[in-house]
Amino acid sequence: MVMNSLFPVFALLVMGMAFRHWRLTNGEFLQTADRLVYFIFFPALLFWKIGGAPPSPEASGNFYLAAALAVILIYLVSLAYIVWRVPAFQAGTFSQSCYRFNTYIGMAIIINALGEEGVRQFGILIGFLIPTINVLAVSTLTWFAAERSGGFHRIRQALRAMITNPLIIACVSGLIYSRVVGSFPVFVHNALALMAAITLPMALLSIGGALTLNGLREHWGQSLVGAFFKLLVLPLTGWALFRWLNVHGLHLQIGMIFFALPTSPAIYVLSSQLKSDTRLASAAIVLSTALSFISLTIVLTIFG
Repeated sequence: MVMNSLFPVFALLVMGMAFRHWRLTNGEFLQTADRLVYFIFFPALLFWKIGGAPPSPEASGNFYLAAALAVILIYLVSLAYIVWRVPAFQAGTFSQSCYRFNTYIGMAIIINALGEEGVRQFGILIGFLIPTINVLAVSTLTWFAAERSGGFHRIRQALRAMITNPLIIACVSGLIYSRVVGSFPVFVHNALALMAAITLPMALLSIGGALTLNGLREHWGQSLVGAFFKLLVLPLTGWALFRWLNVHGLHLQIGMIFFALPTSPAIYVLSSQLKSDTRLASAAIVLSTALSFISLTIVLTIFG
């Protein structure tokens, strides 16, 4: 099961890197692909998977509570480490690398490992956690920003972007649709299915093409510490909270896969917008993505 779930995902990441190396893709293509996935295809996939399924009788508030608490605890740990030995210019980037998650890799693995109901529950989970994570990230980046002037303006911009986040809108719309209607007409279902089929291959190829070794040697130490928090401390913390709150079954599997995911490429974009270290962001993304093969293998072996 581990190989069946992980190999297709990491194979497409490597293909994305190879295509960029062979100049079959370029920066302009990858940026366009990112926009299409983020604003159209991935929201369509989430709306389709969540909206077309009946509300789950097994939905547990403890599941979402434990996941949120785990992320917040690791965020606080990252702040303690920042105070100890991370410069202000790198603080916001480092903090994000400890708890932000790669949505696309997560969805691809969930589809392979846990099927339709896993996809639905994972979609609801990320719709719940994305606002929380963005608030934590923006707060830290703004507090440690090298240029304090205009801080409130940047906060307003980031909060506006969060409210209009297409993934959150898709999840909320899907939940409402599933409760009010519950199924799609065949022609709508088929159209959304075709859009969904495009989503994850395009997203994974784009992520692979964007991976770069720039700054990895320079920021090896902090990237490794961030990956340690993200891929080891966060899963262990999440597992302890799940046991404490009696989360089990499918929710436990989804949650542990979520905790073991690599950090998100979004940390580069937000670090750039809010004046933090983009070279550290690039290094953290590459190292976390590479090491996540180990964390995901362990999680799928134990909880799969």
